[in-house]
Amino acid sequence: MRQRRLGTNGPEVGAVGLGCMSRSTAYDTNERDDEESVRVIHRAIELGTNFIDTAEVYGPYENEEVVGRALAEGNLREQVVLATKTGLILEDGRIQPDERPERMREAIDGSLRRLGTDHVDLYYLHRVDSKVPVEESWGVMKEIVEAGKAVRLGISEATLEQIEKAHAIHPVSAVQSEMSLWTREWIEAGVVGWCAENGTAFVSLTLP
Repeated sequence: MRQRRLGTNGPEVGAVGLGCMSRSTAYDTNERDDEESVRVIHRAIELGTNFIDTAEVYGPYENEEVVGRALAEGNLREQVVLATKTGLILEDGRIQPDERPERMREAIDGSLRRLGTDHVDLYYLHRVDSKVPVEESWGVMKEIVEAGKAVRLGISEATLEQIEKAHAIHPVSAVQSEMSLWTREWIEAGVVGWCAENGTAFVSLTLP
């Protein structure tokens, strides 16, 4: 598989990563099969996909558990660049932002426990919470890096202004947003260009 560098100073990852959301969240959850999910993750790694993406809100929590199990069963943790996300919760049947600093500090510990690792390679702020200044949320994310619980930070579906505010506090290594032939607003908004200028990876998310 072709390789891409995850930001200027980041690791090399396969051009196609494995987003694990659908293994436990959205689409047809009645078809969920954890055994099959583990096999899918193992097969993807065999084919050269070393960039694995999950999030605490997927499930919630169950997706990280499945990913952690797959990596443990194959002793594969060191073979992959592992990404997870924080900042969204499922409450009263609705997904909504929650970036209270105390919750975010607890969230990373929960993610690491479920994933069976002492650090993640990329930790995303899943969404920017309108009730919490991005500078405050990103300050907590920086603390998580300084504590050795994450190597790099990313941000998802953020505006150019939000990305710039975060980057001034701690480098934004990756921006993840939906991108396809019919979803081009991140180019028009200048986000993709900013990433190219600042050595930040733009991780294109394509939904079925």
